[in-house]
Amino acid sequence: MLHARLSITRDDVVAPVSPRLFGSFVEHMGRSVYTGIYEPGHPTADPAGFREDVLELVRELNPSLIRYPGGNFVSGFRWEDSVGPIADRPVRLDVAWHSVETNEVGLHEFADWAEKAGVEVMQAVNLGTRGIADAAALLEYSNHSAGTALSDQRRANGRNEPFGIRVWCLGNEMDGPWQIGHKTAEEYGRLAAETARVMRWVDPAVELVVAGSSNDQMPTFGNWERTVLEHTIDLVDHISLHAYYEETPGDLGSFLASAVGLDRYIGAVATIIDEVAVAAGVDRFIGISVDEWNVWYQTRFNEVDKEPLFSGEWNTHPRLIEDEYNVSDAVVVGSLLISLLRNSDRVSMANLAQLVNVIAPIRSEPNGPAWRQSTFFPFALTAAAARGDVLAATIHSDSYDTAAYGTVDLVDAAVTATDDEIVLFLVNRSSSSALTLEVDLAGAPARSVLSAESLFAPEGGDRFATNAVDHQDTVHPVPLTAVTLADDGELATLVLPALSWSIVRLAARSAA
Repeated sequence: MLHARLSITRDDVVAPVSPRLFGSFVEHMGRSVYTGIYEPGHPTADPAGFREDVLELVRELNPSLIRYPGGNFVSGFRWEDSVGPIADRPVRLDVAWHSVETNEVGLHEFADWAEKAGVEVMQAVNLGTRGIADAAALLEYSNHSAGTALSDQRRANGRNEPFGIRVWCLGNEMDGPWQIGHKTAEEYGRLAAETARVMRWVDPAVELVVAGSSNDQMPTFGNWERTVLEHTIDLVDHISLHAYYEETPGDLGSFLASAVGLDRYIGAVATIIDEVAVAAGVDRFIGISVDEWNVWYQTRFNEVDKEPLFSGEWNTHPRLIEDEYNVSDAVVVGSLLISLLRNSDRVSMANLAQLVNVIAPIRSEPNGPAWRQSTFFPFALTAAAARGDVLAATIHSDSYDTAAYGTVDLVDAAVTATDDEIVLFLVNRSSSSALTLEVDLAGAPARSVLSAESLFAPEGGDRFATNAVDHQDTVHPVPLTAVTLADDGELATLVLPALSWSIVRLAARSAA
């Protein structure tokens, strides 16, 4: 059997756990909004038309904030279309996703839904077809109390108190040629800086996210971040990165090591932030907002799904990138969460893209059920259990070679701790063998095992197993029984199933 050893010390803290690491994303794209979170006439719909069955799953998933309304969609979005009486709102073409946008759900409706869901709104502004004046106007409409034309318009539209939205994205993926209003780094940097300046004058309490690269394979990656930050480092609080991963034929090993790629991506952006800050003489923390991340089979979308979408008729909420996630995908999502925790000294927030139907952990059918995809479980369990501090984790493990990342450990791990509890988040990347893991707890002794669960291939070992409308519970975590704790609480021994994500909760010895 394969072996690994994990060592932790309670005093070796990476950073406090930020709830904002567990955000998500709702874009006006495909069926994310319409027949996703919102479907008047559905048996579970509330008086405002939002699906209560989906809302229950969102609460169980437990995201902390949600980025809205895009995404590529926002670069052509007219925010004023989405406020006022619904019957009077214009129907528009959304050229980003070749769809018809009815604007039935807008700023007020989404903010009300977010309050019911218990999530913070992360609002994006259009810096594609619009700019400074419109961003400032949306901010004034949203956050100014009363006494101006825009704030009084909000009040007339039914919201007396400000929305109080704190986090604002300055556009989306402006480095991408696919983006409406695509810009060079110099063009975008200047626009983002002036937009940030005016938004801070309107509301000094805002947190601003400047757009970094769409991915680390962009030809402008690195130079884009450097140029944009040279314009904005004294004006913004975060810079974004977007990261998607997929399994390519014959290379499961690299896919399972996707977290290594995310670690390196975050490290590269962090280095650029530090270099620009030193050169500019700026002494302030700039966080990295991983505001889009997930497993997404982009090859399939670009080579198979995109052509019918963009050559066909204009439709409302077409089915779009509704990836059906399997066991391997769930293990990778779990490992990407481990990467976010491990880098929590630099990552200030992160959003799993997206929330419902569109590359999402939650699926729904029109006038039908809603259910959990395989990727739902590592996110929900991590978001619920990660509290206190992230502890540095030293791993000594058997390893394997990958085409994309070189030699990597078979075990990946993150650890969080409070005064009462130590939580281990663990991945076994071996697709064929269980692995014995010894956890050295001498620096953070435990009193007992509170719970242990693992997600791996169901009986029969099919790593391609999924949950779908007609089999909604095929993939789910099960108790991890092969866990022992030494009498002195300083050594735990676990057997991790092949190709698995696991969570183990230990009662801390210092707890009463």
